[in-house]
Amino acid sequence: MIALCLLLPSCGGETGNEAEQLALDIRTEYLAMQSCAAHVELTADYGQRVYTYGLDLSYVREEEMTLTITEPEHIAGIMAHIREGETTLEYEGVRVETGPLNEAGLSPMNALPVLLTGIQEGFLAESVLEGGGEEPETLHITIRDPEAEAGSGTELQIWFDLATHAMLRGEISQDGFTVVQCVLSGFSMT
Repeated sequence: MIALCLLLPSCGGETGNEAEQLALDIRTEYLAMQSCAAHVELTADYGQRVYTYGLDLSYVREEEMTLTITEPEHIAGIMAHIREGETTLEYEGVRVETGPLNEAGLSPMNALPVLLTGIQEGFLAESVLEGGGEEPETLHITIRDPEAEAGSGTELQIWFDLATHAMLRGEISQDGFTVVQCVLSGFSMT
């Protein structure tokens, strides 16, 4: 019985090590990524107001990320072009400069770049394997400032498909309150 009790913590440790190694492997893949595409259902919650968008994401390394709004219908077709340090909006050929991205000014438009940058460069605070049985198996990682406590400051939660390493979902929270949620479908990368 004592031997069995001594083995249990090591099993949990191995699972933790497996999740951490998988997170590092996925980071390496996302660092090497040349392009990606997906459809995104994005919800932005600002307390008094909640907005939901459908977006088509297209990213090409060394070029730009393009987000095309597909929903709501009355603004469908508006495109956001995001390059390092600048963002422009385009609709029917007219481009409007929105200025440089500000890390402190999170908006729905820069949530996906924040999530991708977090995967590639952020401090991996936690890595956990989830699901199984009827639920699909995923890797859930938490990214935050290494000096911050859980639930404080800006924190990213990202889920990946275990088999394909596709990003399935991402959340950005500020001081424990989730301000942006993204659910991705059809994620592909090269």
